[in-house]
Amino acid sequence: MVGPGAREHALVRSLAADPGVTKLYAAPGNPGIAGLIGERNCLPVDTLDPQAVAALATDLEADLVVVGPEAPLVAGVSDAVRAAGVPCFGPSAAAAQLEGSKAFAKDVMAAAGVPTGASYACTTLEEVQKALTEFGAPYVVKDDGLAAGKGVVVTESVDAALAHAAACLDREGGRVVIEEFLDGPEVSLFCITDGKTVLPLAPAQDFKRALDGDLGPNTGGMGAYSPLPWAPADLVDDVVENVARPTIEEMARRGAPFVGVLYCGLALTSRGVKVIEFNARFGDPETQVVLARLSTPLGMLLRAAAVQHLEHVPPLEWLDRAAVTVVLASENYPDTPVKGDVITGVSDADGWPDAWVLHAGTAIEEGDLVAAGGRVLSVVATGEDLTAARTTVYAALERIGLRGGQFRKDIAEAAAAAELTERLAHPAVPSES
Repeated sequence: MVGPGAREHALVRSLAADPGVTKLYAAPGNPGIAGLIGERNCLPVDTLDPQAVAALATDLEADLVVVGPEAPLVAGVSDAVRAAGVPCFGPSAAAAQLEGSKAFAKDVMAAAGVPTGASYACTTLEEVQKALTEFGAPYVVKDDGLAAGKGVVVTESVDAALAHAAACLDREGGRVVIEEFLDGPEVSLFCITDGKTVLPLAPAQDFKRALDGDLGPNTGGMGAYSPLPWAPADLVDDVVENVARPTIEEMARRGAPFVGVLYCGLALTSRGVKVIEFNARFGDPETQVVLARLSTPLGMLLRAAAVQHLEHVPPLEWLDRAAVTVVLASENYPDTPVKGDVITGVSDADGWPDAWVLHAGTAIEEGDLVAAGGRVLSVVATGEDLTAARTTVYAALERIGLRGGQFRKDIAEAAAAAELTERLAHPAVPSES
């Protein structure tokens, strides 16, 4: 497992539960992963050095390498691992450009007939100004390259939009994409693919803004939940047929077959489902809740995709439970997160019934667990419905202490209320005894 975050911890947790997985290594892993698979199985490696990762996989005689974050994929880690003869779950550098370049993704969508918002790729502030004027507020400005989920600004202020665009353009090779604003709720759908077959997972919804009520700056994600009681019944089929499969076919046509997980970031607009963005890897924190509900062995599923035999995988099985995750972030995240503060109570939270803790930005210093990043922990809980899962996740979260730590208190709140409204509107009919 390549990567250091909560997404990788979630993947390792599910892989460890797969009876077909006999040995697990992480590179580099984190303290939470080390607690799960053993410190000696967390190995230091430069995840942006494709040859170093490939050499490690060869030395370990790995049957499968799973690449978690986007940066190693764009750097070509999957290419090097495959060249070394080791199956790899994760797209090639060429295919990972679906996430590495917003402009490239828009070009692929146009060629594949995938519904998305109108956009302009801009390399000068003059072009940006013209595009902003054409679309009007709210303004959507996206850094063309990788930005760890924080390269997007949605604002009513043209000055703020121009300032973000200028900051992106100031970088070498800087380019921004200006898009029309897409109304409606957002949905994340992961599609596992071997380059031909497309197998969707359960949809989830994440919360990008730092503060309750979807206020504050964009972050890498402050929480997520699954399932979506309010989503159309045909949503997954619609996305597979009109978004994922055409995109995978177009990538194959271009000679860059996509093997891994295609993350479809969607808006359910008044004009139908439209793609906001593609990612070339599992999303964080949505992975935490999707895998919490998946009962199909994960190792078997990912290896089938890596060796291009996904068509042989039986229908996926899901737990009839809801899952909610809430991210605990350090003080002053996402601007300049405070690091080094001691974290307490993790074992208490981890032992809470139906809840567990996944490490993101943590480290061990002088025997203490400390905050080492912006998003520090993901607390996950399951329940018979979203209301129960919410109650459990917040009860577990209250056991954790971190000076200045922050988390949203409204994750899945509206969806849980909608779920209750639906139950009251359509009460179950008592069975005859």
